[in-house]
Amino acid sequence: MKVHLTRRYLFSASHRLHCDGLSESENQAIYGKCNNPYGHGHNYALEVTVSGQVEPGTGMICNLSDLDHSVQREVLERFDHENLNACQEFAATVPTTENLSAAIFNILQQRDRKSVV
Repeated sequence: MKVHLTRRYLFSASHRLHCDGLSESENQAIYGKCNNPYGHGHNYALEVTVSGQVEPGTGMICNLSDLDHSVQREVLERFDHENLNACQEFAATVPTTENLSAAIFNILQQRDRKSVV
């Protein structure tokens, strides 16, 4: 039987939604108050779901301490209380919540591949 387990992590970060390829008026029309030149902050709730077979010997699908440590090191230490516009993940893209989600997914996927190898 496959089991899914979700952990929730909280962090805060700031950003400015602005695309250099658009005019000031286009940016304002698209991003509204999120285009504030001084940026603004959000409190984020990140949910990470792992799934798999329950290991009969441990009764777990993964070690939650290891998962918490990986998320702390790879995601929270990278983004918590940071200006997302200054992070390398957003050097060429607008730090929308969608792009932040994709970046975190890629970070954790890379981490998972490294731990499997």
